[in-house]
Amino acid sequence: MIRTRYFQTDGTLQPDLDPGAFPTALSEAGSLLWVDFMGEAPEICEPILLKTFNFHPLAVDDALRESHVPKVDDWDTYLYIVMHDIAFLRDSLEVETFELDVFLGPNYIVTYHDFPIPSLDRIWSACEHDTRTFKRGVDHLLYRITDELTADFMQVIEDMDEEIDGLENDVFKKTNPTLAQRIFSFKRATLHLRRVMSPLREVLNKLARDDYAMIDSRDQVYFRDVYDHLVRLHDISESLRDLAGGALDTYLSVINNRMNEVMKTLTIITTLFMPLSFLVGFFGMNFFLPRQPVYAFMEIPVFIITLLLLLVTPILMFNWIKRRGWM
Repeated sequence: MIRTRYFQTDGTLQPDLDPGAFPTALSEAGSLLWVDFMGEAPEICEPILLKTFNFHPLAVDDALRESHVPKVDDWDTYLYIVMHDIAFLRDSLEVETFELDVFLGPNYIVTYHDFPIPSLDRIWSACEHDTRTFKRGVDHLLYRITDELTADFMQVIEDMDEEIDGLENDVFKKTNPTLAQRIFSFKRATLHLRRVMSPLREVLNKLARDDYAMIDSRDQVYFRDVYDHLVRLHDISESLRDLAGGALDTYLSVINNRMNEVMKTLTIITTLFMPLSFLVGFFGMNFFLPRQPVYAFMEIPVFIITLLLLLVTPILMFNWIKRRGWM
């Protein structure tokens, strides 16, 4: 799908401009053209990007056929910027990324993405009802896009913070392989988040401090504001990664403690029944052949005494173990 927003010099906003009218719109000074390619086939996008906008074939190939980490390339007459939007999937505890390729020129901005990006759609709808962003130029429109992307990062980090709180509480309530798998998945999600945020932070740092012809120095303060937000979010994401590691260590400690309790209980049971096994085993061995019948040892009183001995012995062993402080 190809959608356009064309802000004319007289202050009117024309939507759904035909691609054949792009050259005329680009030649009009003081206008602003925003072209958004969403999930469009490269065969359709490539002629427009190469012939109408005169982008370099390498930049077009990067946007249409390759995936990149966030970066910014200066092609003198335009900037090629790669950014990522993210979403946190709570069911699978995964961080999903959506690449957004941006071409920023003197009076135009071209965006390309394979999947819908909520933050971009919000800006698209907002600009339809409020044209002040177009009046302030393409660099301010780029700032609005980066600011909305950062808002999505903030929401993802808040969701992840709630999730790690739940995982930490579950560690002390239940221990099962599913919980361990969720902790590992969450830790992997934090690593993925870090791989996205670190280069994106550098992109905003360049936009805020480097000298680019497409970005007015007066608007760089807005990019510095977004950069500060990303720095803070990056620090929070690092703390989330530490919390995930701490939750994993706590889980393993709880498992070991419960295993120790189980082994302690089994050891006590074995210790209590060890004298009984010795008694019944010793008297059950017929090493000597009696010279005369031993009917006296087969009467009821002897049987009762034996049962009492077998009953009292573990009780005595239990009290002795308790006095020693072993349980």
